Amino acid sequence: MTMQLSEFELIKTYFSPLSEQTEGAFNLTDDAAVLEVPVEQSLVVTTDTLVEGIHFLSEDGPKDIAAKLLRVSLSDLAAMGAMPAYYSLAIAVTPFMSVEWFKEFSQNLAADQAEFGITLIGGDTVSTSGPLTLSLTAMGFVKTGTALRRSGACIGDDIWVSGSIGDSALGLKVAKGEFDSLAAENKDYLLSRYRRPLPRTLLGQELINNVHSVIDVSDGLVADLGHICKTSDVGAKILMGTIPLSVAGKEAIAIKPRSIDLILSGGDDYELLFTADSTFQKLSKIISERTNVSLTKIGTIIKTKSVCVLDLNGKRYPVSKAGYTHF
Repeated sequence: MTMQLSEFELIKTYFSPLSEQTEGAFNLTDDAAVLEVPVEQSLVVTTDTLVEGIHFLSEDGPKDIAAKLLRVSLSDLAAMGAMPAYYSLAIAVTPFMSVEWFKEFSQNLAADQAEFGITLIGGDTVSTSGPLTLSLTAMGFVKTGTALRRSGACIGDDIWVSGSIGDSALGLKVAKGEFDSLAAENKDYLLSRYRRPLPRTLLGQELINNVHSVIDVSDGLVADLGHICKTSDVGAKILMGTIPLSVAGKEAIAIKPRSIDLILSGGDDYELLFTADSTFQKLSKIISERTNVSLTKIGTIIKTKSVCVLDLNGKRYPVSKAGYTHF
């Protein structure tokens, strides 16, 4: 069923209920929200935009699109150690979108709001001839002076990463019809990782005052480690054999060994990549248990200002592409 609601009916029906937990959102009936920043807290703000055909596939359902949209921004908050609080949402609506689409989209936003403790406070809806474009600004709070940054890596730091790497890039390949010989459960797992990333919000808060630098893996493992190195004026060495892989990822590499390039540069994992001194080794087990997220040491920060990947034989692996870029 094509759209039969006006802009204001759409907002009232599907988006106003998502704002009810925040008094200053005024049920989305005013021009803007009015928010208060808690005492001794700083406001952390991030914006992400998803475009159909670039960040998600045309056949992806509204629930998965909603999940990815919100969780991508939540991952940015996690990388700063911020506790999620609010978000605003702008949607460029195409002519063929239906009421049912918005119903499912808003239902998933409601579910993720409850899971991650965040509330809609405003936004905008406009029309477009296509493609579908969505932009979300997420806001969170962190104790003043404690926000995690990319710029603190020190020579000699260990390099750590959460969860497993490469699953989302492999999931995109599965969504496009590749890896037909993968076990069905592994296909489903990789698709889930591509469509519904898991922002490490609790882990980010646990890392405050315990690590030197943090970034989320969005552009690709090598590229994002390069961002840390550039802002910290250092280099890095990672060992390919230590990069954490899921069961599904291991099967994909067994089928197509060159898939290791996707592991290194595919992006969209939204795991946390961080550096810390050697004392973090013991603490890592405690934090992993608290957050139920695995943590793996994969390399070392070095003086030479480049990112070097060593293969299983200790030789430099030629990384053909560091990661994703928009331009």
